[in-house]
Amino acid sequence: MKVLVVGKGGREHAIITALHESPTETEIYSFPGSDAIFELAKPVEADGVASLISAMQELNIDLCVAGEESYLVKDEGLANACAVAGIPCWGPPKEAAQLEASKEFAKEFMVRQSIPTGGYSPVETIDEARAAIDGKYPTVLKFDGLAAGKGVAVCMTEGDAEEFLDEVLVQRKFGPGRLLVEEYLEGPEISIFASVVDGDYQILAPARDYKRIYDADEGPNTGGMGAVSSLDMFEGDLRSVIDETIVRPTVEGLQNEGLPYRGFLYFGLMLTENGPKVIEYNCRFGDPEAEAVLPMVEGDFAAHVFEGAKGNLDSDLVSFKDGWSICLVSASAGYPASSRSGDVISGLDQVSDARVFHAGTKLNEAGQFETAGGRVLVVVASGSTREEAVTNVYRESEKVAFDGMQRRTDIGTRNF
Repeated sequence: MKVLVVGKGGREHAIITALHESPTETEIYSFPGSDAIFELAKPVEADGVASLISAMQELNIDLCVAGEESYLVKDEGLANACAVAGIPCWGPPKEAAQLEASKEFAKEFMVRQSIPTGGYSPVETIDEARAAIDGKYPTVLKFDGLAAGKGVAVCMTEGDAEEFLDEVLVQRKFGPGRLLVEEYLEGPEISIFASVVDGDYQILAPARDYKRIYDADEGPNTGGMGAVSSLDMFEGDLRSVIDETIVRPTVEGLQNEGLPYRGFLYFGLMLTENGPKVIEYNCRFGDPEAEAVLPMVEGDFAAHVFEGAKGNLDSDLVSFKDGWSICLVSASAGYPASSRSGDVISGLDQVSDARVFHAGTKLNEAGQFETAGGRVLVVVASGSTREEAVTNVYRESEKVAFDGMQRRTDIGTRNF
């Protein structure tokens, strides 16, 4: 089976690794990919959705996997173009992908389908935002469109809010778009993933990620500094409650509203005193959660995704190991405000009891990996207990170093 994975980061490296290790024999391609990814996949050249479809047709690709969210809503939409070309795609069409591409669309969908979430007000100007906040802090501000995981601010004070409002509505840091002022929800967060095939779905292993750059959840938001995954996170009847109140109504709502969906669906949830509530949807696997979850997969991941893209959800094809998996991100100097490139990475060959997924690296002329992005790489380790997994991931991560490296010390312990 020939598979093309769209994306270039740690998530795609993890997806490609899971495909590569599946019992189903695969020949893997990647666009745009990276030097690390090309150790497992063949590169494909394209300059947009249309040329990518042409390349897939020339290669006789059997399956396209959407790792990166932007291509789902770019141009005519990756899945839409694949459908016209007759190529099964694991990723939703552009219309359904608005669940991630527009926070306002997602909120309106949740209200229509009676899915529990926080209150919200869409605004277009700073004055409207100030009126919606009405002096109530903390408050949550969200840019309506895609922002690589950085378009959300939990504002504890008026100063925090004013700074973010200026970035979004004056400087237009993320481009044109509206802003949502949302109710601040309290409680531990949990990330739920499901494989969705039309009206059928399978809930996968849950995860918890860490968005802030510094320990104790301090500092600005990032794309994610680490994640934890274990089936043990489904305590008591939590899984069934989430299924009945959130996952099933979401899948049924997509069907009722004529929004076809085949692919991973991510539910970012807050476990409040009044039950789980949806913070956001993502129309693909989370990052860095994918790097923690996918190493726990047992069975035939490639067959699971291929059959799903063709309209057949076979829940027997994949299951998840017992124990805990933790991924720890190493970020470059200056991140998340900026990122420094060209710092040589040492110690990769010393990692022995863990996986390394590359998020922002490249090979230099000497054949060494060096930094080439904000989040540089992820080290993933497992253990029979959370404490054991924490020990293992930090021991292995300490073997890897580069100038200006940033790494949190409380992944897997904070919020437990």
